[in-house]
Amino acid sequence: MSSTPVGGRLDGLTNGSADWSGLRVVVAGLGVSGFAAADALHERGAHVVAVDGGDPDVNGPLGERARILDILGADVRLGPEHVAGMPQGFAADLVITSPGWRPDQPLLVEAAAAGVPVWGEVELAWRMRAAVGPAPWLTITGTNGKTTTVTMLAHMLRAAGLRATAAGNVGTPILEAVLHPEPYDVIAVELSSYQLHWSDSIAPHASVCLNVAPDHVDWHGSFEEYARAKGKVYANTKVACVYNVQDGATEQLVMDAEVQEGCRAIGFTLGMPGPSMVGVVDDILADRAFVEQRKTSAAELATLDDVRGAAPSLAPHNLANALAAAALARAYGVPPVAVRDGLRAFRPEPHRIADVAEVDGVRWVDDSKATNPHAALASLLSFEHVVWVAGGLLKGADVDELVREAAPRLRAVVLIGVDRSAIAEALARHAPDVPVVDVPSTDTGAMDVVVEHAAGLARPGDVVLLAPAAASMDMFTDYGARGDAFAAAVARHAGGGTGPTAPSDQQGE
Repeated sequence: MSSTPVGGRLDGLTNGSADWSGLRVVVAGLGVSGFAAADALHERGAHVVAVDGGDPDVNGPLGERARILDILGADVRLGPEHVAGMPQGFAADLVITSPGWRPDQPLLVEAAAAGVPVWGEVELAWRMRAAVGPAPWLTITGTNGKTTTVTMLAHMLRAAGLRATAAGNVGTPILEAVLHPEPYDVIAVELSSYQLHWSDSIAPHASVCLNVAPDHVDWHGSFEEYARAKGKVYANTKVACVYNVQDGATEQLVMDAEVQEGCRAIGFTLGMPGPSMVGVVDDILADRAFVEQRKTSAAELATLDDVRGAAPSLAPHNLANALAAAALARAYGVPPVAVRDGLRAFRPEPHRIADVAEVDGVRWVDDSKATNPHAALASLLSFEHVVWVAGGLLKGADVDELVREAAPRLRAVVLIGVDRSAIAEALARHAPDVPVVDVPSTDTGAMDVVVEHAAGLARPGDVVLLAPAAASMDMFTDYGARGDAFAAAVARHAGGGTGPTAPSDQQGE
């Protein structure tokens, strides 16, 4: 092992061809990203101890990952006792943490106290890029809309003939994308606030924070810390920091960011764009940022019909997502026709304002992905008369503003989940005349009860909307399972058998 001090040696680890051999690394958490990190480090000669608090006798994905790493020769330690502090008998140079691990987790606290650097897997991925010609990153964060935007962006990049993928919080670990044997031209990277918290070196080609609203306060400790983490998406950006004109907090994050010389601030707006903005003129998505005469002219990117894709209606937040994706694509040099073709090819992911059924003139919509108040409000404002299905795990979020703004659209509310009383109290304050049904059941039949109540409250022309404003883990494995349960219950109510299902490998609630 090199005699270079560890701190100096880590500074030199800036690409996958650097000397990682002999580095003593603790990989904290053996989820998909943790496994990818342990595997990549071990392959490069690092001494890896991989720890996870899961059951050491488990036969599921955790057990399979542990067995593979053990066969490869890594030191794998499973069980709660192995995450109560740094591994015994191992003098670590570095900790790679899974994004969900909070800064107050005992192992991470002990590492910090001992002066051991802690990186997230995104930081590791950035430092393992190719030494020559690495794929640039276009980075996306925000309280809501990340996955839709990163998927739209990937479609635009591919429509331009580029070898591109979406990675990060979207599902594919960014490390796998970076180390793919067939290198990508460019990578669209979705980043959660957790991932950004543990990242410091990333220098994206272009970046965006779509919006900022209270979320994950329980993890970050305060809204201010959450917003600070979101703002890190702009740090070191080379070409364009894209912000939401309708959300002044995102522009402030750009103003506060340390960026590279020549980087521009580019706004996206649902209204008429000014210079250095993309926006909407009549039914046209227009670019006044990446054209030569931006003070007097604009480039047509797409029409509103192109944005609709497979969705039956054009929700304002999805239009905003399309504009943000277009701004990032244009910052990378994608021509207008590829922006249009990418939007035409896009199809929404499951559980995002997805039509489930129409029964007796009532439309049933699954937006189970609305796991915080900001997302739920965007969903509610897409419809005129709503029977709202809400509740779950609020994660410390305040629902007063949500209820106050949505109140005029509410026909009735059906509440579920552990924190439903907080929503009930807000409804009593801001919508006292709206009928509210409390469903205390948490068993597998709870959603059937919810649907029966909602059907009795809805009138022809109404929308019954599952937009919980809360995470799902109090009753379901994830928001996908919650949406599936809603769709299945609606199908039973309509007499159509079981409802549709979708893969339930969701992140970022």
